[in-house]
Amino acid sequence: MGDRRMGDGAGLRTGREFWEEFYQDRDQVWTGNPNPLLVREAVGLVVGTALDLGCGEGGDAVWLARNGWRVTAVDVSATALRRAGAHAAEEGVADRILFAEHDLAQSFPAGEFDLVSAQFFHSPVAQGDERAKILRRAAEAVAVGGVLLIGLHAGWPSFMEHRHDVHFPTMDEVLDGLAFDGDEWRVETADEVERVATGPEGQVGTRSDTILRIRRLQ
Repeated sequence: MGDRRMGDGAGLRTGREFWEEFYQDRDQVWTGNPNPLLVREAVGLVVGTALDLGCGEGGDAVWLARNGWRVTAVDVSATALRRAGAHAAEEGVADRILFAEHDLAQSFPAGEFDLVSAQFFHSPVAQGDERAKILRRAAEAVAVGGVLLIGLHAGWPSFMEHRHDVHFPTMDEVLDGLAFDGDEWRVETADEVERVATGPEGQVGTRSDTILRIRRLQ
């Protein structure tokens, strides 16, 4: 996945409709590369099973599979999942990834995982309480000793006008929404990182992202 489009989703009834339109607009949306902060945080983990939430066209799932993980990768968009499956086949890792269609507000993949990754989990049709509820369900899917990895945008890119009707949650807000028992979880990473960003018309600027890596202790 990558930067999810923020903005006009109010006219669409469901997340599935919104994201299908989003992916059908172009033949390819993302580069196919993994998110750098996921790579930074996952590269030292003990390899096992992984759940990739909102996998998009499969960049993160393919990287995880290449590095030995058994991945369940889910998205609400059938178009995105078809592209992700094709990407996995091209990279020779299709046998290590199970792709599944889920509207995470309605259904969630079964099982426990050593890594649960939710990268840039922004959507105009999944805000506030609904996003927090999904992330709490994601935490429930983390096996004891495993990691919940959440990457979010901290704000708009420098080349875009800031819209006050869109809220980017802070790390503290995300942690408050998870409502963890302090004895069961340990925050291992809580970073804000500024990176170079390129806009749709070639504008070059910066954007800040946040990353939380949280380990389940019991």
